[in-house]
Amino acid sequence: MNYRVVFSPEVQAQLVELFRYIADVASPDMAARYTEAIVSYCESLSTFPLRSIKRDDIRSGLRLTHYKKRVVIAFVVEAETVSILGIFYGGQNYETILQDTPDDDSAEC
Repeated sequence: MNYRVVFSPEVQAQLVELFRYIADVASPDMAARYTEAIVSYCESLSTFPLRSIKRDDIRSGLRLTHYKKRVVIAFVVEAETVSILGIFYGGQNYETILQDTPDDDSAEC
């Protein structure tokens, strides 16, 4: 079974930020190759998305995989879709960013 891979708007922004960082410290060509390779790797999750680490302790249904030891890719698998939730470079604190937050509606009562 092949899954459809979708990227959240946050991921698109993260990729743009990563591109700018690499372009600044290395070159635009290198930045383009690296970010395109990350996107290709994410798209490869369409054929076997469960080849990852489950991290329900951070967020229900969350899975993590790595790209070249420097990038953490966070995603969920639902029905026929792999939703990429975040792409974190270097030592970014992805656990805090991805944690489930309690429903704030209960605080208003």
